[in-house]
Amino acid sequence: MVAMAMVALQSSMTSLSLSSKSFFFGQPITLSPLLPCKPTEKKCVTVMKYKRWERIECKPNSLPVLHKMHVKVGDTVKVISGRDKGQIGEITKIFKHNSTVIVQDVNLKTKHAKSREEGELGQILQIEAPIHSSNVMLYSKENNVASRVGHKVIENGKKVRYLLKTGEIIDSDENWKKLKEASKQTEVATTA
Repeated sequence: MVAMAMVALQSSMTSLSLSSKSFFFGQPITLSPLLPCKPTEKKCVTVMKYKRWERIECKPNSLPVLHKMHVKVGDTVKVISGRDKGQIGEITKIFKHNSTVIVQDVNLKTKHAKSREEGELGQILQIEAPIHSSNVMLYSKENNVASRVGHKVIENGKKVRYLLKTGEIIDSDENWKKLKEASKQTEVATTA
């Protein structure tokens, strides 16, 4: 039946001497009146669209250039320049393509959100904006001092990061266990 409908459509187009591209001014042809079937809709999800001045630098294979950074998620850092100079917080998210980080309760911006439904009211939200990673420095809570980061290999052959001023190891197994437990607790809290 589908083949017959297509043949009939093609013959009518050839008799009118129209091409398939000029028919309906380039709009797709639907056969819904001819065939009883459900239309299938493919949803296109756009992740992020960059403006001309925001385009990220790419490698020859069109993948973004990811920069190495001296901080990781879960590190305690001190802001060393900018409006929030001197504030201390924990890194919640990093963006490697432009070397920026989001620090908890630092660089707060006001966002005005419109109402999405008729009965809902608009809101004024405080969100954390990203800071460049060069404007933060690793911070030791025990010694209350900010320090640069160094790398060394410990006895078991593992490469770890440590603070140059204090010698405190940042990438110890206990720190990672604490970070994982904290993330599990937040996941449980969000699902409950």
